[in-house]
Amino acid sequence: MAAPNTDIDIVRDVAALRERVHAWRAGGSAVGLVPTMGALHDGHLALVRRALDRCGRACVTLFVNPKQFAPHEDFARYPRDEGRDADVLARAGAHLLFAPGVEVMYPEGHRTQVSVGRLGEVLDGEFRPGFFVGVATVVTKLLLQAQPDVAFFGEKDYQQLLVVRRLARDLDIPVEIEGVPTVREQDGLALSSRNAYLAPAERQAAPALYRVITDAARAVAAGAEAREQETLAVATLKQAGFGRVDYVAVRDAETLEESSAPGRPRRVLAAAWLGATRLIDNLAV
Repeated sequence: MAAPNTDIDIVRDVAALRERVHAWRAGGSAVGLVPTMGALHDGHLALVRRALDRCGRACVTLFVNPKQFAPHEDFARYPRDEGRDADVLARAGAHLLFAPGVEVMYPEGHRTQVSVGRLGEVLDGEFRPGFFVGVATVVTKLLLQAQPDVAFFGEKDYQQLLVVRRLARDLDIPVEIEGVPTVREQDGLALSSRNAYLAPAERQAAPALYRVITDAARAVAAGAEAREQETLAVATLKQAGFGRVDYVAVRDAETLEESSAPGRPRRVLAAAWLGATRLIDNLAV
């Protein structure tokens, strides 16, 4: 493994990114890629640590992707502090930060989009139309730009992880996609950059999401009927102070379709609102 880094290089164009990656590979190092939108927390750093463990060289991307925000969503207020993020990454040992501008990622005349079909249209795709087209498009570009050996994504965004695996497989992009377990606060709340939006009372209520999906996963694993557990979970979240509950769903862990087939892995996925903040979480059954 390469020696720990005490500083981090920042590049902003694709040619410079590829020059660094190719030099690492020519020197015998594997390259791990960690795509982010910044506002880094310990969940992101777990991805960096895993990239360093597996690959030795870790490249982190920082790009707040406008194509995955609807007009009414939080693109304008999404937290941005590149200097802080660069310092955090340097201390974590990452070797390179790719921080392109919109003009690099989507130059004038850019028209191509990437869609994975139904996998990106259910659950979050239903409540955030076009979201996964934006995700799939930017991740495809990042994988082709950086050409890593392995790319690392958190299981907290489980549907995103499946979308990325599908696009890499369908488009024959020669990269391994590895999911990294969700990092949580001591009270169970999944780490997320959007947790910063929560007011104190909302933050106190937020761990109920993890408790509810934990109870649902245990019940379904013990033989309870999935639909009943979904209904119970929604009611429990509303009693805990959540407003709109977009979904609590027990789905096939690979297709995200409803499934009761014996032996198939399943996942409980949920999305719910506390005030103006939308939280998501999931657990294996």
